Amino acid sequence: MDLTELVRTAFAEAFPGEDFANVKVVPATDPRFGDYQCNDALKIAKKVGLKPRDAAQKVAERIGGALKVEIAGPGFLNLTVSPEWLAGELAALAAAPKCGIPQKGAGRKVVIDYSSPNAAKQMHIGHIRSTVIGCAIDRIFRALGYEVVADNHLGDWGTQFGILIKGYRECLSDDERKYLTVATLEKCYVLSAAKAKEEDGLWKDACRAELVKLQQGDAENLALWKRFIEISIGEFERMYAKLGVKFDTYRGESYYNSMMPGIVEKLLAMGLAKESEGALIVDLSEEKLGVAIVRKSDGGYNYTTSDLACVESRVKDYNPERIIYVTDDRQQLHFKQFFSIAAKMGFTGVKLVHVPFGLMSYQGKAISTREGNLIKLDDLLAEAKRRSLEIVAERGGDEHLAEQIGYGAVKYADLSHDPATAIDFNWDKALALEGNSGPYLQYAYARVCSLLEKAGVGDARPEGAAFAVETPAEKRLALQLLEFPGAVVRAAEAYKPSVLADYLFQTAQLYSSFYQSSPILKSEESVRNARLALCALFGDVLKTGLTLLGIETPRHI
Repeated sequence: MDLTELVRTAFAEAFPGEDFANVKVVPATDPRFGDYQCNDALKIAKKVGLKPRDAAQKVAERIGGALKVEIAGPGFLNLTVSPEWLAGELAALAAAPKCGIPQKGAGRKVVIDYSSPNAAKQMHIGHIRSTVIGCAIDRIFRALGYEVVADNHLGDWGTQFGILIKGYRECLSDDERKYLTVATLEKCYVLSAAKAKEEDGLWKDACRAELVKLQQGDAENLALWKRFIEISIGEFERMYAKLGVKFDTYRGESYYNSMMPGIVEKLLAMGLAKESEGALIVDLSEEKLGVAIVRKSDGGYNYTTSDLACVESRVKDYNPERIIYVTDDRQQLHFKQFFSIAAKMGFTGVKLVHVPFGLMSYQGKAISTREGNLIKLDDLLAEAKRRSLEIVAERGGDEHLAEQIGYGAVKYADLSHDPATAIDFNWDKALALEGNSGPYLQYAYARVCSLLEKAGVGDARPEGAAFAVETPAEKRLALQLLEFPGAVVRAAEAYKPSVLADYLFQTAQLYSSFYQSSPILKSEESVRNARLALCALFGDVLKTGLTLLGIETPRHI
């Protein structure tokens, strides 16, 4: 039974002809005032010419069945559910696919653009936020039934490749060229870029010449560029495999290179672009967004032009209802400008969403090359595994378990925060077995599995066991479990995996309170089975939720 629909029906019967699509039933803020509450009688009262309490009374008279209704304050509806209703809802949730996650996205498509590292460079700790936040949003939307295209918009074109090609030919040994790696390419770029800064400018001119040859389709330079990209993607995929991240496409900047002149022509034809100091710009000053350059004075293009070409291509190829971009918050002005221009060009049938995230610091220090703590992602994950192995080895755990715990800790340390906030990564907090951490939730799941195995029921509720909720701790946990589908929906609507992470942590705390106060295995059979059923449902919800965050759930820790 959907309580919101039941209460909406009561409103409609009480006040025919009015629109109650926005009426909501939400969990009560204080259990002393019931299990759920609805405040919408206050909104309708003035419109229908009644006092709020009188309007609430008319609605309350039409709500019956499994609900006890009380009117509080100026006209709040406080709802208390019956034990029978609660047991039935728990059984329905346990039987539902995906723990009841509604398929709101069925028949709808979204593109999610995230991670986007630069080719020929190793991934570092600064890439972790876009990657894990984007992956969690990806998983959440798929769970809701959306068809998702996960696109890794690589930085695979531009000036740096002239520098790389020149450096590849003259800064590397024969063996380094033969056994080329991303680490070697990164070294090559650093050496070549340093030479390009020399006063005589000859090296810089040579780099520019190599770039021009590449842009003009020189066979040798094009072959080198393709090799650089292939090696880079291979290295990225090795890192993504550790993190459980998968992409449907790797369409980098180069994919849209040939489309950008056409975008500029359209902007000119539509009267949106104009010349300014040799460059072409779109003036957005009336929207207080400044000026966006779409073609530089030297004839080159920038990210705005590339992103406009990208939208045009994605709309043509996928026809998505929305495109979601997960990048750091320093790019907010760029996306506001780009979204404004896209709308002016007629791309109004697709919703463009920017999910900005705050920067990450590492144990109290800003992450930067200058600070000397631009930690390679490979090294970060290796350290997570090493530290986790120290913890799990005492319990008989192996390296695989250490990876599950360590990588999960790194992810959850990010995902448990609102994306918009800046965060400081701290090993002690990330790997804590108590408090709001990945290992705490993984351990909670392992404890449930252990309990169910000890009870001899595997990972499911006892056969034929009925749900029954008797104690306050049971009821609090049961009501919280019923909120899982809604938590997934809210996380998607807000583009915040932290909403789901918060829900899972709160649920695990309620389970712990229930476990401490409610004997299970030593209870008489009917109570034992009902409580085991509640434990099994908690385990299912926790595992499903952690999987949506990209965090593995080992059965034994």
